[in-house]
Amino acid sequence: MDLCLDVGEYKLNIRAAGVIIHNNKVLTHKNVNKDHYAIPGGRIEVGENSELTLKREMQEELGKEIEINDYMATIENFFEMDGKKYHEFYFLYKAEFTNEEDKKIDYIMHNVEGKEYLQYEWLDLDKIDEYNILPKCLKNILKMKQFPTHVINDDFKE
Repeated sequence: MDLCLDVGEYKLNIRAAGVIIHNNKVLTHKNVNKDHYAIPGGRIEVGENSELTLKREMQEELGKEIEINDYMATIENFFEMDGKKYHEFYFLYKAEFTNEEDKKIDYIMHNVEGKEYLQYEWLDLDKIDEYNILPKCLKNILKMKQFPTHVINDDFKE
């Protein structure tokens, strides 16, 4: 069971995501029906820690095994999506594919679970400001050189 609960007017969401960088490009995922990118990962399940969540999600979504190299950030994320307010806790890790051939991938990948609307794209870090990446604070986190960090992203106060 995912740690995603309706609490009053909010949806409480607890998520883990992994930053994979190859050739100065970061792996993102995009719902082709939406206008933004995100870092791949998913919701933490009850009884599962955030590192195991990230490994499970990458296996489920891409069919790829990863190793986690570092902890990057905790993001407290407040936003609205599809008419619902979210209060999200977001654990961000630096990760890498374990297979040497997978480390050479530079093309768009597709979801192996059959979710046709999801694709995985590499975005140039030198042009990161040109992309709509959510949460918005991710752009600054990707530019930082010191970790871990804690960020509060509140789209309601902008």
